Amino acid sequence: MPNIRSAKKRLRQNQTQRKRNKARKSALRTLMKKTFTEKNPDLAEGLLKEVYSALDNAAHRRIFHPNKSARHKAQLAKAVGGLKKTNTEEPVENS
Repeated sequence: MPNIRSAKKRLRQNQTQRKRNKARKSALRTLMKKTFTEKNPDLAEGLLKEVYSALDNAAHRRIFHPNKSARHKAQLAKAVGGLKKTNTEEPVENS
């Protein structure tokens, strides 16, 4: 436990920021899971825009490292793109 007044204040600030960051991380992870598990490509595309914004915000606030944010965005884009591809392809009939 710190003895200096400024160190005590810094401890309080760190605890508050830790709680805030933990809540933001959790909400972001939940949103990413929703996007990954979405089967409808149109809904997934809408969620993708929302996740992109949230990831950019998290990187800006240094909740996530910017490279981690970029990596997640690429993974999500790949997943949603694959979802679109599988739903737009028509089955080939064997004659």
